[in-house]
Amino acid sequence: MKRPIPSRLDDARVLIYSHDTFGLGHLRRCRAIAHELVGRFKGISVLILSGSPVVGGFEFRARVDFVRIPGVIKLKDGSYTSLGLHIDLDQTMAMREAIIRQTAEVFRPDLFLVDKEPLGLEGEVGNTLELLRARGARTVLGLRDVLDEPAALRREWQRKSACPAVRDLYDEVWIYGREAFYHPLRGLDLGAGVEQKTIFTGYLKRPSAGALDAPHIGKPYILVSPGGGKDGEEMVELTLQALSRCQLKAAVLVVLGPFMDEHKRLQFKRRSRSAPNMTVLDYHPRIESLIENAAGLVTMGGYNIFCEILSFDRPAIVLPRFEPRAEQLIRARRAAQLGLVTILEPRHASAEKLLPLLENLTAQPRPSDNLPAGMLDGMDAVCARVARMLGGDAGN
Repeated sequence: MKRPIPSRLDDARVLIYSHDTFGLGHLRRCRAIAHELVGRFKGISVLILSGSPVVGGFEFRARVDFVRIPGVIKLKDGSYTSLGLHIDLDQTMAMREAIIRQTAEVFRPDLFLVDKEPLGLEGEVGNTLELLRARGARTVLGLRDVLDEPAALRREWQRKSACPAVRDLYDEVWIYGREAFYHPLRGLDLGAGVEQKTIFTGYLKRPSAGALDAPHIGKPYILVSPGGGKDGEEMVELTLQALSRCQLKAAVLVVLGPFMDEHKRLQFKRRSRSAPNMTVLDYHPRIESLIENAAGLVTMGGYNIFCEILSFDRPAIVLPRFEPRAEQLIRARRAAQLGLVTILEPRHASAEKLLPLLENLTAQPRPSDNLPAGMLDGMDAVCARVARMLGGDAGN
């Protein structure tokens, strides 16, 4: 018989690391988990380490806070450069590593949750993992449902020495998805020990965001969202071309994202002025509210927005990117196979092919029509593991 999950974890401390070099995905996932933990457990405190330049624009619940570490950005060739400081990357990385370690030393977390990168960006959390394990803290690696296609991931993790880190530095590995949907570590030689400590939680269900947080937007509306926007220009361009050729009854709301190129941002805004039923926003800090209240979505299908599509039961067209990672394409194809979304394959995408999908968007099946059992159990599973780890029942 399972023990009931406690409602209190007095004085428990959780430190979450989110490297944040590209887009909003890591930060939004970590923030969602942090908010769920403080909502479920009285007495717990959560601190997020983030390199996102927009972390200060988000709202955080009581007992959740963040430490901003100097930002870096990933270039098209895969290398990194300092984001806001005109100093060498080595100096930026040295500052990041020092801030991470000092924060851990002072905060003294009972649980250290690392998002996606086993050793952090350029290995910056390796020393902190060793420090906290020596102090008795529990360590968890949290992974999204899809990382990349297996051969590319194998090369990346070999280069980063990630496999030994997963084996030696973590008590558990949480995969925020279902094994029947996709196994992100398939094809890696991690050994039986890693398999035994790997837990598929299910997708991270999001709570209702409440009433529409943009009263000037007419209802019903179609939401077009490329996430952070850094790599979403082609998706927005294609969607605007298709929208110019069809007569939708619904209004159209386009949220470009905070990282879109400024020149493209201004172009899209100018074009929207000739479309009376279209509104274009740079950014919205409560995108969940816009998703929940939309009649349908056009998106690239990143992890967080996929969770929100399922959580809020919204019909969606997904135009995934396939470079530099195949993550979105793999997720979108598998979701389409299950009848959860409609995919427009990126290699042959055109406004002509998107047009009939847009016209049928609000009439297509909802995700709930085909949602597998347990698909959205992720937050329950994460909270149960945290309670067992910090409540003295980690072995069950």
